[in-house]
Amino acid sequence: METKKVIIDCDAGVDDALAIILALHSPELEVDAITAVSGNVPLDLVFENIKKVLCLVQPTGRPHIAKGASRPLRGDPAYAYSFHGNDGLGGARIDCTEKDAWWKPSTAPAHQLIPQLARRLPGQMSLIATGPLTNLALGLQKDPEGMAKLREVVIMGGAVRTAGNITPHAEFNIFVDPLAARIVLDSELSITLVPLDVTRRVFLDSRGIEEMVRPFHDRFSQFAIESSGYDASTRHFRENREVFHLHDPLAVAVTLDRDLVRTEALALEVEIQEGQYYGRTTESSKRNLGQQKIEVCLEIDVERFIDLFLTRLKGS
Repeated sequence: METKKVIIDCDAGVDDALAIILALHSPELEVDAITAVSGNVPLDLVFENIKKVLCLVQPTGRPHIAKGASRPLRGDPAYAYSFHGNDGLGGARIDCTEKDAWWKPSTAPAHQLIPQLARRLPGQMSLIATGPLTNLALGLQKDPEGMAKLREVVIMGGAVRTAGNITPHAEFNIFVDPLAARIVLDSELSITLVPLDVTRRVFLDSRGIEEMVRPFHDRFSQFAIESSGYDASTRHFRENREVFHLHDPLAVAVTLDRDLVRTEALALEVEIQEGQYYGRTTESSKRNLGQQKIEVCLEIDVERFIDLFLTRLKGS
C-alpha cells in the first residue's frame, strides 16, 4: 500500500479535530505536520487544540506543529464560536500537558514550514487545508518555488453551486480571507476543492450517534459526542441543530480515496470586494483559455464516506 505523506493546515475547531483523527487513524496517510491558522477560533486556541487532539490520538510518529497567520491578509478576523464553542472544541475534555510531547515543535512559521517540507520530498507531499487559506497564500508569496513542489492541495472551502453557510453567498473558510483564497485558487498548484456542495451531504444525526458512535465506548466516541454538543435528552447538537456536518473529515477522505467523489474541472472566481457577495466562490465568466482549472467535488458517495469515517474514528 502506498503511504501518502500529508500536511494538515487547519483552524482546529471540532470538525478539523475529527479530520485530524481520521488522518492519524488512516494507514494510507503519514501526517508529517499540522499547521495552525486563525479561523474558527483565534490562533493561540487553534494551536492548543492541535496539541490536545495529538494528546487524544497519541500518534507514534510525532508530526511537526507550527503556528501560522493570526489574521487574514486583509480585514479583521472572524470566528465561529457558535458552532465550535468558546474553546473551539466544544468544551470536550482532553488531558494534555507539554510533557506529553506527541508532536515536534517547529521553529519555522507555517508559511515557511509547508514549502520546506515540500522541498524535501518534491512531488510527494500532499497538503490538506481545512481552514482559511492565509498560510498557503503567504507561502505562495514568499516561496512559490517551494509551494510548487507540493504533490496536491485538497481544500475544504467554498460554495460553488449552493448557498453559503456564513452568508447567503459565502462559505466560512473563504469568507474569512477571500484575498488569500483568490491567490491560492489562481495559482498553478494542483488543487481539489471540497465545497459545501458535497460536505453538506455528510453528517451525523442522533441515530448515527446513538447507534454507531456511542457503542464504541472509547475516548474517540466520547470526544465526538462532547465536542459536537450532542444532547441525548433532546437528540440535538449544539445550537439545537438536528445534524452535525463532517465538512473537514471529507477533505481528508477525498485525499484517501478520490473515488468517493465525482469532480469537474472548473475555473473559479473569489469575490474580494466588500458587500453582500464578499467571499463568494463562483464559476468564472471569463473567456480565458489559460485560466487555472480546479477539480471541484460535486457528487459524493455518502454511505461509503460515513462507513469510512466511523470505522477510522474507532481506530485499531
